Amino acid sequence: MGEPDPLVSGQLAASRSWCLRRLGMDREWLQLEAASEVTVGRGFGVTYQLISKVCPLMISRNHCVLKQNPEGQWTIMDNKSLNGVWLNRERLAPLQAYCIQKGDHIQLGVPLENENAEYEYEVIEEDWEKLSPCLAPKNDQTGEKNKDLRTKRKLSLDGLERPAAEGPSDLKCKVTAVSGKAVEPMKPHRKGEAAGQPLGHLCPKLTSLEAGDKTTGTHACPSPPKAIKLYPKKQKASNPSASQSSLELFKMTMSKILKLKAQMHEKQIAVLNVRQTRKGNSRRILRMEKELQDLQSQLCAEQAQQQARVEVLEKTFREEEHHLQGLKKEQEEDLKQQLVQALQEHRALMEELNRSKKDFEKIIQAKNKELEQTKEEKEKVQAQKEEVLSHMSDVLENELQCIICSEYFIEAVTLNCAHSFCSFCITEWMKRKVECPICRKDIESRTHSLVLDNCISKMVDNLSSEVRERRSVLLRERKALSKAKRLS
Repeated sequence: MGEPDPLVSGQLAASRSWCLRRLGMDREWLQLEAASEVTVGRGFGVTYQLISKVCPLMISRNHCVLKQNPEGQWTIMDNKSLNGVWLNRERLAPLQAYCIQKGDHIQLGVPLENENAEYEYEVIEEDWEKLSPCLAPKNDQTGEKNKDLRTKRKLSLDGLERPAAEGPSDLKCKVTAVSGKAVEPMKPHRKGEAAGQPLGHLCPKLTSLEAGDKTTGTHACPSPPKAIKLYPKKQKASNPSASQSSLELFKMTMSKILKLKAQMHEKQIAVLNVRQTRKGNSRRILRMEKELQDLQSQLCAEQAQQQARVEVLEKTFREEEHHLQGLKKEQEEDLKQQLVQALQEHRALMEELNRSKKDFEKIIQAKNKELEQTKEEKEKVQAQKEEVLSHMSDVLENELQCIICSEYFIEAVTLNCAHSFCSFCITEWMKRKVECPICRKDIESRTHSLVLDNCISKMVDNLSSEVRERRSVLLRERKALSKAKRLS
């Protein structure tokens, strides 16, 4: 048979998909789409949003991330979650990618009520037709809706805050309104307006009125007091509705004054133009001057009303400042009482801590005494043990030494009389006498003692290097002598 069609094989591969199958449920499975990053958590900007029913904070906002590495293998990473990510019952280190395979067990969070965690998954690869009814919905649309809601909520809060800033409690807005800067954009602009020409050059009365207006503005604008943080229940103005209405009237009057000034400015320019051209008749000039005088009188009346309103506003501001100072004093008294109470509690706590410290020191002293006694007893036992060991070592040294060469047995040999000697030493002795050097019995048999050899070898290994070196030299010498005698 020939090779399979690559198009058909690609369609078959595309029909299968990796997935995290939730254990014990036939829904809320998490699909792992190829060439995409899958994020899981309880936040808004993740691919799959998990809201725990047992503990709302069990799953972090961005709990873990699943994606494919350059080799095409799926990996999982714990994104610094609070309750951790577990792969095959082992917790993963944060911010490190771990490869996952089919059949792996993945656990998000820790169990609370039951033995199993709320979110446990198994890594599978299945046909798309079988997976699609069980998959959990993605969180893309939910994130956009929440973002829109947050935007609308922010806009609504901004809309509520703006009118509140114009209320009587905001002293900066009052100062701005009195100085006339808040209504400056309402000043009209005409084509015939001479922007660079001062009004005082055209009308001396207007100059004097403006100076009076500026002086009034400076008196009506006291320096704003320092900002004081008040409790929400105590932050009340003396008469907010009256202050707000006075401010509104003040703004309207200022706009009227500015309009009258603009009209007077235009009239003065028109009169000057008529006088310079000398084409207009005297009646027209008189009529225009009369209109100009009417405007000036109207402006004086408006400024007088404005002066009265400024005085009212000054009185209102003084009352509010007095009220704020009273609230400040009350708040200071409350803070002093709270401070006194906190100091008393602190002193009581320090006394309790001192008592606990003394009791703890007594307990520590008693424990130290017990430890010292135990240490002395241990030292006594250790001294007795060392004494016994030294005695035993002396006994063993005497018992494990050959009586002929006064060295530890080398290739120990036990005679028929139960006495032991070195093999080389007893052989040299038997050349002179065939009897035991100790009990003087006839030597009838010799037996090699492996137990003695092993015991002496282990004991010599724990002795000093000089003893070990001396024993090795004796072994070499005796082997050499034995070999030489055999050859001869």
